[in-house]
Amino acid sequence: MKIVFATNNRHKLEEIRQIVGGSIEVLSLGDIGCEADIPETGTTLEANATQKARYVYEHYGMSAFADDTGLEVEALGGAPGVYSARYAGGEGHDSEANMKKLLHELGENNNRKARFRTVIALILKEEERPGSRLQASGPQNICFEGIVEGEIIREKRGGEGFGYDPVFKPDGYDRTFAELGTGVKNSISHRARAVKKLADYLLNR
Repeated sequence: MKIVFATNNRHKLEEIRQIVGGSIEVLSLGDIGCEADIPETGTTLEANATQKARYVYEHYGMSAFADDTGLEVEALGGAPGVYSARYAGGEGHDSEANMKKLLHELGENNNRKARFRTVIALILKEEERPGSRLQASGPQNICFEGIVEGEIIREKRGGEGFGYDPVFKPDGYDRTFAELGTGVKNSISHRARAVKKLADYLLNR
């Protein structure tokens, strides 16, 4: 089966390809010649993921999925949440600036509890849906969620991973995502948990 992952983020693409293995061919936006800057105007992770997957389905006629991930920090009322990638402002996704702002906002607060949450929205072509003959025509989507609980440490540690990985330590571990390495992270991360649900659904339709 071929399916488009609505991203050009090579880190995410490699991570998901490792998780699903060779059972499903995962294509990027670049692989299908999509150069559009797909808008993310939703106010929730679910809305943004659905918006991206629907764009690929409607413009390229291919089954697609998209993800959106937020870091939700308890002491900050769930922020940065849906705005995690652009928390520090600006057009780009500046991980260093985002982490710097996060640590500044938390300051000396002893409540460091946080969680990563990934939502994946899937839209399948009609003929690829389970029981498709019994369903109404037109795009239909389903969402899968993955959560990992943890805490924000007080200074960056580790050189692997991306995003907030150097400041996030998952529960049950004494190292950050950036210290654990890709193999361990891929087996326990929020994205891994959401992708496993996605893969199970696709392989058992």
